[in-house]
Amino acid sequence: MATGKLIGSLPVEVESVQALAASLTTSDHIPTRYSRPEAESEPVMIITGDAEDDIPVIDFHKLLDPELSDAESSKLDLACQNWGFFQLINHGVSEEVIQKMMLVIEEFFKLPLDEKMLVKQRPGQLEGYGQMFVISEEQKLDWADILYFCTSPLHLRKNGFWPTKPSTFRDALDKYSMEVKKLSNCLLGFMAKNLGLAPAEMARMLENGTQYVRINCYPPCPEDKKVLGVSPHSDASFLTLLLQVNDVQGLQIRRNDKWFPVKPLPGAFVANIADAFEILSNGKYKSIEHRAVTNTEKERFSIAAFHGPNFNAIIGPHSEFVLEDEPLYKSLDYESYMKLRYASKLDGKNFLGRMKLNN
Repeated sequence: MATGKLIGSLPVEVESVQALAASLTTSDHIPTRYSRPEAESEPVMIITGDAEDDIPVIDFHKLLDPELSDAESSKLDLACQNWGFFQLINHGVSEEVIQKMMLVIEEFFKLPLDEKMLVKQRPGQLEGYGQMFVISEEQKLDWADILYFCTSPLHLRKNGFWPTKPSTFRDALDKYSMEVKKLSNCLLGFMAKNLGLAPAEMARMLENGTQYVRINCYPPCPEDKKVLGVSPHSDASFLTLLLQVNDVQGLQIRRNDKWFPVKPLPGAFVANIADAFEILSNGKYKSIEHRAVTNTEKERFSIAAFHGPNFNAIIGPHSEFVLEDEPLYKSLDYESYMKLRYASKLDGKNFLGRMKLNN
């Protein structure tokens, strides 16, 4: 598969949001294509400190400890069922690798626009610098610029879209993506075990498994309450690991019909179940709908790594999970599944809804 490849000229090219933001004054109005009335109208939860508001925290070191693993695995199982979301601490990814990745991200987005455009997205491709999921000239736009790469399997990397400025960018991304993928594969193994899936079965699906990395830049916006950094959506793959790059918050998850602000723990990964794993588990584990909001004064940076099976894997309810219940979702190969997703705009959990058998 030509990874990240789209039909025709998708995605539709749009201007740099960083450049647009730099041209606006505090009294300027944003262009109408970025105005999102729902950003203001939908309720946001006020965090009170109650225990029920506590986002689950999973200690990866405890998962690996034979004496503590069972108890921590039970916590992981409940987090995947009840939240579809958790923070991961003591994850073992090198602090040096993380710091170098954070540094090159901020350095890249400080470059002049013409230098960033050297790795811009091309018609029919998602990789490179630009925006994602823009499928028409009329749809509303997110207040963000992104870098998007296929980082695994290695033979599908398109190094021409990997920036050469700063000079350490490629090496930093290579090392970061490799360590995070190892972490994800191990975590997915624990999740599969909790579901009763044979380790060999999950290992088979993850052999030559996919990893995409999206680096997000959310520029400051003078009308921040009227825009969205990322539209509400759930992710497509098995598991997403997100790292907050700077101290500006903006991630929100939908819980009990309200938006729940997330404050990442220092040094932690924010993990969320994605649609393909909800399908695999026949709905036992839930993907989480989330969005990003912006700030009036500061840019926000984050890096998300999306982990899925190999392109030949069949995405559908596994036979282990439909012994007592009917399958809830359709089945198709992961390559076809991802092509459908790439050609769709971000729209809550509607894509997952299209995968249900009653549709």
